[in-house]
Amino acid sequence: MEVLSYYGIILKISFAARLGKILESRFNLIGVLSMARKRNPENKGLPNRWRFTRNAYYYQVPPGHEKQWDGKKTFRLGKSLTDASIAWAKRVGRTEKTETIDQLFDRYLVDVVPFKAAASQVKDRQYALILRPVFGHFKPHELHPHHIYKYVDKRSQKTTVTDGGREKTIGGKTSARREVALLSHVLTKAVEWGVIHRHPFKGEVRLSGEKNRTRYVEDHEVQAALSLPCNRKRGSVAMIQGYIKLKLLTGMAKSDLLRLKETDLKADGIHNQRHKTAGTTGKKTIYEWTDELKKVIAEIKEVRPIDISPFLFCTRLGEGYYDEKTGAASGWDSMWQRFMNKLIEKKKIEERFTDHDLRAKCASDAESLEHAQKLLAHSDSRTTKRIYRRKPERVKPGRNSS
Repeated sequence: MEVLSYYGIILKISFAARLGKILESRFNLIGVLSMARKRNPENKGLPNRWRFTRNAYYYQVPPGHEKQWDGKKTFRLGKSLTDASIAWAKRVGRTEKTETIDQLFDRYLVDVVPFKAAASQVKDRQYALILRPVFGHFKPHELHPHHIYKYVDKRSQKTTVTDGGREKTIGGKTSARREVALLSHVLTKAVEWGVIHRHPFKGEVRLSGEKNRTRYVEDHEVQAALSLPCNRKRGSVAMIQGYIKLKLLTGMAKSDLLRLKETDLKADGIHNQRHKTAGTTGKKTIYEWTDELKKVIAEIKEVRPIDISPFLFCTRLGEGYYDEKTGAASGWDSMWQRFMNKLIEKKKIEERFTDHDLRAKCASDAESLEHAQKLLAHSDSRTTKRIYRRKPERVKPGRNSS
């Protein structure tokens, strides 16, 4: 039997002791997956009975409940996920049962997820899709730390599955930790909503953290990237090289750089409000003009495909690379991968580096931790030091008393 995408790993999970018995007897996961009709990709991760069709979100009303939904069998909730969630909340109020974790996920997907960044929405829906068949039937008080440890143990084992005729690897320690982090936040919100009195495993589960990336991009690697020949005067290689220069001067995150517009270039510098924290700290940064910064901006304008585009980095149609609906920049990412492949093929560099590595180089090369923190617009210098200051620390040897 061909294994379904994200469910593939779930079919292989055979928890020991109590959890294994629960999966076998109370949920019968394999039987459910083999008999249920496969949801369309655009509906995966949505609350139960929700559908996305005709560019809007709809609710399939349960038989006998039509009066509560204006007599309709299918009720239009809204065009955007946020609008749909608000309409849903007004209709159903807070009288819904939230006895199981599956029902908590329903509320979380409506009340919390739509107000996150687009990329986070996509990931949360994917994680929820994996977690719900395993933990959905639990009542919160039935969940214990040993269930989490067993899940992480099994989920950490990478597995190759077939999806649409293509093989892909899923699972791994990173995926397992992030899925558990979502489950934990769902239960934290359940405490806030008054559904449960205490979190069932918060503070009682200790998972080994992800290792911080230590790749430091050397100056000669940057020079190699900037010296790669450009077959075209505009776009592609030339635009990425301009991007690298601006990245090293400002340290801005990819999502912020790809959102930059002409209107952000003001008399006193480049104005940027970090998108990631716009809804929390609302931190704004002005990168003051220097001769070098002005020169780089002028170079970028010269090599972008469309002169009149409002975006500093644009496609051949003059559009921005960042998709606000999906939180992805797939076109830019593909171009970046081709750029890295060329550097490797021409033996310009031995090891590819990421966009994030360049952000770390900017922080590492900054004159002080304080300066690095300001460049990266971090609210806590500990984050800057722990993750982004990657250059080895130079220490003078001590004195020999002999």
